[in-house]
Amino acid sequence: MQSTKSKIESFPPPTQLATKTDLTPQEVKAITEAVNPLVADAFALYVKTKNFHWHLYGSHFRDYHELFDEQAESILESIDTMAERIRRVGGTTIRSISHIGQLQTIKDDNSSMVPAGDMVRILMEDNSHMAKMIRDAIEVCDENRDSATSNQLQDILDKTERRKWFLYEVMQGAKNAE
Repeated sequence: MQSTKSKIESFPPPTQLATKTDLTPQEVKAITEAVNPLVADAFALYVKTKNFHWHLYGSHFRDYHELFDEQAESILESIDTMAERIRRVGGTTIRSISHIGQLQTIKDDNSSMVPAGDMVRILMEDNSHMAKMIRDAIEVCDENRDSATSNQLQDILDKTERRKWFLYEVMQGAKNAE
């Protein structure tokens, strides 16, 4: 399996897209390579969350339906924030569904039926994975003099941890009801 870094374009952006920055080309590359997989994973998690939102069934339908919709909106907001940060530092970002597929580390779920409790667990695990990836990207941004991206990622991390926390507590409630 190819590493994420080898999947990313290794050539500089076209002159018209090369936003002026005081960051070195190496710093821009490091930041872009750290944040673009987050954009891809956010797209993958958004689609998975909406998939579960659309395909819920069972006694907790209304509560989970609303929770998943709220969480999907939070994820969607983060995508534009991260992609625009990449552009502001002089990098380029996601261009297509296939580009997302090349960079994503969140697994798709094409199952025809997923029990509601499994949906909650899967989304909690995926949000936990996202939190780790965001922490790693924050470290890269800090190491490459980009505190603005680091700060925005910290806000996205807080929202990711909030989603994870809600899903965890839903899982605890399900265990208590058994």
